[in-house]
Amino acid sequence: MVDVGKNYSGSDEVMGAGKLNCAQTVTFDAPMLLENGGELPNLTVVYETYGKLSPAKDNAIIICHALTGDSHVAAHDENDDPGWWDVVVGPGKSIDTEKFFVICPNVLGGCRGTTGPNSTNPATGKVWGRDFPNITIGDMVDAQNRLIEHLGIEQLLGVVGGSMGGHQAMSWGVKFPDKVRGAVLLATSPRLSTQSLAFDIVGRNSIRHDPNFNGGEFYDGGGRPITGLAIARMLGHITYLSPEAMTEKFEETRDQPRNLATRFEKEFSVGSYLAYKGLKFTERFDANSYLTISMAMDQFNFGGNVEELTQTFAECDSRWLVVSYTSDWLFPPEQSTQIVTALLHNNQPVSYCNVKSSCGHDAFLLADSIDSYGELMRGFFLNLLGDEVTVEPDSLEHPATSIFHHSRRMDYELITELIPDDASVLDLGCGSGGLLTALKQRGNDLLRGVELTEENILTCVRSGLDVVHEDLNVGLDFFSDNQFDFVVLSRTLQAVQNVDIPIMAAYLLLIAFLFVTINLVVDLL
Repeated sequence: MVDVGKNYSGSDEVMGAGKLNCAQTVTFDAPMLLENGGELPNLTVVYETYGKLSPAKDNAIIICHALTGDSHVAAHDENDDPGWWDVVVGPGKSIDTEKFFVICPNVLGGCRGTTGPNSTNPATGKVWGRDFPNITIGDMVDAQNRLIEHLGIEQLLGVVGGSMGGHQAMSWGVKFPDKVRGAVLLATSPRLSTQSLAFDIVGRNSIRHDPNFNGGEFYDGGGRPITGLAIARMLGHITYLSPEAMTEKFEETRDQPRNLATRFEKEFSVGSYLAYKGLKFTERFDANSYLTISMAMDQFNFGGNVEELTQTFAECDSRWLVVSYTSDWLFPPEQSTQIVTALLHNNQPVSYCNVKSSCGHDAFLLADSIDSYGELMRGFFLNLLGDEVTVEPDSLEHPATSIFHHSRRMDYELITELIPDDASVLDLGCGSGGLLTALKQRGNDLLRGVELTEENILTCVRSGLDVVHEDLNVGLDFFSDNQFDFVVLSRTLQAVQNVDIPIMAAYLLLIAFLFVTINLVVDLL
């Protein structure tokens, strides 16, 4: 056996093939029509719930798992097995089960109880195997919608997912715009990049060409395609980590592989790690499910550019929170910004943060940046629930007689007087949202902010303000020309190196341009 140490731990370390002690099962006898044609004669969904549904049934959040996840998102108590997202879900945690009713279903096509290739085909009485139909992300969401209706929930407070789970969360917002109040997208994309497709193609080929695959018919005891499935998982793990994470895990022990009984190469420590991860994965996952679900993810395509995405999101009615991670090269931040830009072009409420992390794509599953992405989710959902937090104006140290003193920001009062209460406003360098809050309380509806620091973005999200993470030194690519009546620069330009960029961009975005800086306004003394 391998000596498992900290370098072998990861986002999937706690996931096993054992019984899901708290899982619930519901079977729908009515056939399910599929987006690519054909149908399933019936549908079984395995799911787990946490917390209590409120009497008004208005506190439900559905969590959509990624490619190889399942319904066991978190431990139910101290005697339960750990879940794959224990860092986020639980009493007092980011998604607080003392406030929210959390639902996590195993996806359609999965292998942990929900109808999938290893389920019985009612027409034959045998395992579906290779005959399981080609499904889509939309089909997964349709199955989840049946579950939600079964639970008597007319509208979800929120839906959240990372990676392929983000694809499902997006699909909820598009397919059922009246059923989702808020959607959280973590480390996801409107479609996979060609590079990401390439990795999945190699993984599927490794499974299909395993001698034991037998065209997908390997359930009769003749052997499973363990080698091919393990190689697919090894390849996946490489893409989930960043170069920094790989260096941190393996540089010191580069030539010291662990003692692992395997036929896979283990000349280097990273080799024994990949072999361990690959073999452990085969204990709990079905090869046909891997093919089915990865193909659904690869075929997901909401648009290859902002224009197409803008049309896709045109009828959405949710509030959105989009989070990317700086070191994620599988679902890079550029793909998240495409989603955000499209939503902004539709004037839809969205906040965005590119969280600093060295963990790569796995960052959304790990505790390393939980103070950022976890707190963003906490603030977002609490605000939707009605626990709104009113922010104080920026609290920099200023004399009590200063117009910038936190007890009374007179510069905000002056700016507010200049802006009509029906005007749309973009605040560049909005800080913790003091001006936007004042305008919101005054009655202005279409308000957006741009901010650089994660801390200030978090404060704004907690307050129900829509703010995007962008460096004014780079530009304002999120927004379109003539989108706002007013663009505000308040005490901002002195911190900008390339002042011509925000000024020129601002003129393109507005009808009226308010330019107020600390250099142009003096204290009363």
